[in-house]
Amino acid sequence: MRWFGGCAPSSEPVVPLGARLLWREPALWTVGPWPDHLVRMVDRPRRRIAVFGSCSAGLDELSRASAADDLASASGSWAGSYTVVRTTADGEWEVVTDVSSACPLFTARIAGGVVWASSSRALSGLTGNRVDEEWLASYLVDKRTPMPHRSAWSGVVPVPPGHRLSVSSRHTLTVTPWWSPRQRCCGDAATGVRQALLDGVRARTEGRAVSCDLAGMDSTAIAVIAARYGPVLGVTAHPVDVTDGGDLRYARALSVPGLSRTMLSLRPRHLPFSPAGGHLPATDEPAPSSMTWAMFSDMLRRVANAGSAVHLTGDGGDNLFLPPPTHLVDLVWRGRIVRMAADAQAWARLRKVSPWPLVAAALRRDAARLARPWPTRPLWHLDAVGDREAADVPHADAALIASIRGAARPAYADCQLAEELGIELHNPYFDGAILDAVLSVPSWDRFAVHRYKPVLIDAVGDLLPELHRRRVTKGVFAEDFHQGVRVNLQRLLTLADGRLAAMGLINPGPLRAALQAAALGAKTVWPPVLATLTAEAWLEAVETAPTVQWSPTPGEGVR
Repeated sequence: MRWFGGCAPSSEPVVPLGARLLWREPALWTVGPWPDHLVRMVDRPRRRIAVFGSCSAGLDELSRASAADDLASASGSWAGSYTVVRTTADGEWEVVTDVSSACPLFTARIAGGVVWASSSRALSGLTGNRVDEEWLASYLVDKRTPMPHRSAWSGVVPVPPGHRLSVSSRHTLTVTPWWSPRQRCCGDAATGVRQALLDGVRARTEGRAVSCDLAGMDSTAIAVIAARYGPVLGVTAHPVDVTDGGDLRYARALSVPGLSRTMLSLRPRHLPFSPAGGHLPATDEPAPSSMTWAMFSDMLRRVANAGSAVHLTGDGGDNLFLPPPTHLVDLVWRGRIVRMAADAQAWARLRKVSPWPLVAAALRRDAARLARPWPTRPLWHLDAVGDREAADVPHADAALIASIRGAARPAYADCQLAEELGIELHNPYFDGAILDAVLSVPSWDRFAVHRYKPVLIDAVGDLLPELHRRRVTKGVFAEDFHQGVRVNLQRLLTLADGRLAAMGLINPGPLRAALQAAALGAKTVWPPVLATLTAEAWLEAVETAPTVQWSPTPGEGVR
């Protein structure tokens, strides 16, 4: 697993076994294979700076940032998803986290001081390797927003996205926010989205062997942009008995210089919940693709065999450009009740639901309820599991930020899965510069009844062929999940009475009933089912994986 970290100067410094020490006094290290484009450093006389992750900045920009009075202001507008680290001659650390949570950062306190790292599971080797059961309980209730000040591991604390971590030589730790959305006019916002997307994709792809999902509008836009910077292999998944229509039609119709295509026929062994040929790798937290690992791992192996080292996805596009109707709350705040009622009715007609719950939530100024389509607790969650105060979501922008962060944070675990197969997995729509630009558009202008994803189309629509620019649908695989439950029912029923039940976090009886109903094709609210089964699979993976070992001095066990 690839990760990085550091610690403040201490009489008892520690580094992980097998690490590569980049700096001493204070120590900064990497673990695992780090290509040059994912870690860059500038060493000035009294300040050193390093950037980890995909970043559009060149060495000149890094050099200027190393001397800047405000590191976050100097580095926060670069395209990509990355973490910036700076240290001074007297051992002061300054670490700037990304806006969207695509590059998580964590801290742990030990007897010798403060250690920080990009992997919570790695840091848990210093705090006892214990899963935080309260965090896990809250994850089961809502996997997007588990306890914000806790991680999946006891004693390991997340640094919030869009914040600055400062660690002094005396081990004083402070965390302060550095980011808030910038205001632009609508025309500038579209330009900002376009430039951030172009620069973010280029930073990941230029000069590298690249593959890309080729499915809906979001991934198609990424593929077309990536093809501007070099050859791209587009991958479209489809059920083996479906030979036309849906994603296949649009993928075959796409003709872009530099873009080649391949089709992944999904066979019974690829069904959701099916066991994969290899074990599920251990990750920092439950990975979203755990229940589709058989298909996901097969696809990654295919692109790796074709020579790809980097795979791009369209994940996050729906969160950014097709949000739920949280803008209704903003309209109420501004007294635009008639517009609110009209948009609620339009949304309800599109989805064939009643508009009255939407209107009621908007009048209560309850953006959180509008953002969450499954408000009730599943029957298998025990009454006390994950109880906590609801997050304050006062308006649509807050809901959009929470949505992106709630998707980007666990997506990092999918990146860790891909690393096990030698593939860099990237999700450009989680870049902070793109989120910042989208938030410049008023929430009611991000919504349109007769235009599909208007902000994305305004930004990059001219790069897409007319057929794809007018597309308003995407492939749907709900039936595959029902079939996957049906084929793997006995295995899933066994999982239902596993580690979560032993912890007292779930009642296996109602979960079994829900699985049996899903196997019969009953309408199923999939997110809580998937969260529970994913957490169970994750517990098994981390239980059987070796733990990260640490060395008491930076000279022992360091590569």
